[in-house]
Amino acid sequence: MNHRTRPFKAGSHEVVYPGLAQDPYAMRRKLHEPTVCPTCGAVFSAGRWQWLARPDDAHEHQCGACQRTAERMPAGYLHIDGPFASEHLSELLQLLRHHEERARAGHPMQRIMAIDTDGGATVVTTTDVHLARNLGSALKSAYQGSLDLKYSQDEQLVRAYWRR
Repeated sequence: MNHRTRPFKAGSHEVVYPGLAQDPYAMRRKLHEPTVCPTCGAVFSAGRWQWLARPDDAHEHQCGACQRTAERMPAGYLHIDGPFASEHLSELLQLLRHHEERARAGHPMQRIMAIDTDGGATVVTTTDVHLARNLGSALKSAYQGSLDLKYSQDEQLVRAYWRR
C-alpha cells in the first residue's frame, strides 16, 4: 500500500511534536481579581500583573518574579566581560538600571534579581528571559561590542554574553 492508496483517517497525525517548554513560574490557573503580591505590591488585574494602587478587597498571592527572587532561580543571565567593561562598569550598570526601570514600569515581572561582580566579570541575573536579552541588546547598541545569546532547550532560560 503506497501513500496514494492509503485510506484517509480523520485526525491522524504522522508526526507528534513535543510541547513547548513551560515556564515553571507561570501561573497554572487564573487568579481571583484583584490579587496583590504581598512582597512587591504588584496587582493582578485585567488578566495581568500591573503597578496599581492596592485594592481594599484584594486576595494575596506571590507573583512569579518574587518567587524566582526568593528561590534564587533566574530566567536570564547577562555576562559582562572585557577590558572596556571593567573600566566603565559604573556607566554600564547605570544603563542597565535605567532599562530595567523602563521595562519594569510596563511589565512588573521583568526585574533584575542581582548584580554580581567576580574577578573582572559581571553577571546580572533577571526574572525574565526577555529582560536579559534586552539588556544585552541595550549594551550592544550603546557601546558596541559582541553579544551572544544562548537559549536553553529544556528550560525557560537565556544566557547573554556581552564582551568589549
